[in-house]
Amino acid sequence: MPAQINVALIGNPNTGKTSVFNQLTGLNQQVGNYPGITVEKKQGVCKLSRSKKAHIIDLPGTYSLNASSLDESVVIELLLNRNDKDFPDVAVVVSDVENLKRNLLLFTQIKDLNIPTILVINMADRMKRKGISIDIEALEEKLHTKIALVSCRKNQGINELKKLIEDYRNLSTEPCLDFSVIDPDYFNRLRKTFPKQQLYKLWLVITQDVNFGELERRDFKGISDFKTESVSALKRLQQKETIKRYQFINDTLKHTLAIDSASAKDLRSVLDRVLTHKIWGYVIFFVILLTIFQAIYDWSSYPMDFIDLAFSNLSEWIKVTLPPGAFTDLLAEGIVAGLGGIVIFIPQIAFLFLFISVLEESGYMSRVVFLMDRIMRKFGLSGKSVVPLISGTACAIPAVMATRNIENWKERLITILVIPFTTCSARLPVYLIIIALVIPEGSFLGLGYKALTLMLLYLIGFATAVVSAYILNKVLDIRSKQYFVVEMPNYKLPMFKNVAINVVEKTKSFVFGAGKIILAISIVLWVLASYGPGEKFENAEAYITATFDETDMPQEAIDTQIAQYKLEHSYLGIAGKAIEPVVAPLGYDWKIGIAIISSFAAREVFVGTLATIYSVGSEEEETIKNRMAAEVNPILGTPRFNFASGISLLLFYAFAMQCMSTLAIVKTETNSWKWPGLQLVIMTAIAYITALGAYQFLN
Repeated sequence: MPAQINVALIGNPNTGKTSVFNQLTGLNQQVGNYPGITVEKKQGVCKLSRSKKAHIIDLPGTYSLNASSLDESVVIELLLNRNDKDFPDVAVVVSDVENLKRNLLLFTQIKDLNIPTILVINMADRMKRKGISIDIEALEEKLHTKIALVSCRKNQGINELKKLIEDYRNLSTEPCLDFSVIDPDYFNRLRKTFPKQQLYKLWLVITQDVNFGELERRDFKGISDFKTESVSALKRLQQKETIKRYQFINDTLKHTLAIDSASAKDLRSVLDRVLTHKIWGYVIFFVILLTIFQAIYDWSSYPMDFIDLAFSNLSEWIKVTLPPGAFTDLLAEGIVAGLGGIVIFIPQIAFLFLFISVLEESGYMSRVVFLMDRIMRKFGLSGKSVVPLISGTACAIPAVMATRNIENWKERLITILVIPFTTCSARLPVYLIIIALVIPEGSFLGLGYKALTLMLLYLIGFATAVVSAYILNKVLDIRSKQYFVVEMPNYKLPMFKNVAINVVEKTKSFVFGAGKIILAISIVLWVLASYGPGEKFENAEAYITATFDETDMPQEAIDTQIAQYKLEHSYLGIAGKAIEPVVAPLGYDWKIGIAIISSFAAREVFVGTLATIYSVGSEEEETIKNRMAAEVNPILGTPRFNFASGISLLLFYAFAMQCMSTLAIVKTETNSWKWPGLQLVIMTAIAYITALGAYQFLN
């Protein structure tokens, strides 16, 4: 037995597969992409016993091995490729106790691949309330497997599942049924041609149009002869296979499953009528959004103030404690200030992910998707586009990846192109700091102006995405029709462990992902801001001292003038002054211009850049927010961050494509630089024109 067992966690969407994965792995998880493609890959380690560990890979949800999307094809590719390092020693198929019939279709298909397979019947705590009873021993006998009854909510059955995984060598690999009876002549011919290959594996190679990675091609020489059947003939065989499997499943459950229909009645239908109502459904969703954004501001204010002050004190402590010099200045003014500019937003980002996780876990998010489908159709998008657009509020990159569920290329392309308009979490730090500076305190109907502004920015982003989709739909002339199918999972109380893991992992990913970029950019910016060419930079102290020598200006103010003069004549200042004519009509100075340019690496870098710039040469113990608030427009004598320039900045970031990672992923998904290039040019133009109009009008 290998020291580490490979376990593939497989199941239909909404069966609680993520809950089982979290129970097995806890925080021992990693998220990445499958080699060569951009489908998210979750994997973790589970300790089975003192000497055994399991490497668990959480495969994308799929209803069967008849793939209709790239997510589903990932499952097939892994199960067919025994040379893959992640090929499972054992497959764990997670099913929902209330949808066992549908879930068993996938189970019977995997069994035909002769992989040791365990059936997990999840949400077992609902059996009594739903009037469900199962003869486990009889079901195990008919399915030739072992079954684990699991309740993740009550932490029941997980230890039994671990024992079954460790003992996987004793599992039967006998198929549940003989599917080849649907066409004996065809499959007998297939057997004779490839006597060393599994029959169902051959069938999947014939019917599934996927990349099988490192499959030995020579072992399948001649397989194309079996693909010469007409497409309709192969489809009919697939349909016959599905019917045959359901006949077996129906007969099996007839003798092993009993449901008391009277006990199964609940409030689900009543709640669905309200939450998906054509009027009240939207009202409820709008109220939930308002509540979320108000809570993001109210709940996070105290930890944010604490973090802001802590980083300010840390920077001051470094300057006082360490010996004076370039390294101390870099540490205090560059690294600490830059990182402080992003860490301060951890509370608000964590709360955002908290609310999204709760909505997903409770089953409400599927109702939102269904609800929004009514609107999306009017703008030329299928309902399948709603999921990527909503997930874009977390990050545009996985949202673009999620479009792979959209079969029609043009609809998928439109969705990819408009996703960056939805407000992602990377924009949140920019919005929050600007809103804090320019939006006054106060409330309307009990809701703060700041929270209302934040929600309005989210709505503007989503509305722009929808309108852009409508225009693209007309331009690209999409005639094909897509039908939207969404499964409504049962309502349930969110599991604390699932929500906590999701919040920790997503926040950690955001902070460390942005932190690497910010750290590098902060160092570069500090160097550029701390050194400069020519005499003006070198003799700044003498020049400013001579200028104000005969005035009564206190020494502290003179030191500030020296720091400001050196900054303006540093390498960074010279670069900023060069681009200032372009950004000045928007109400920005060269410092904001530099922050905008550097934030192309990642939107959240904007705040870190300003934190670094405003910290260079500063001896005062002030927070970044206070320094930005004190910045003055020298021409008008008004605060640099006033209402007009603030709204201009908010709108610029609402529309601008300020993320090279998103451009890279769009290039990967469209296999062309044409579309990301158009995205960058058009979105930047929209952002500039909108910000220009807003500033000129409000000013």
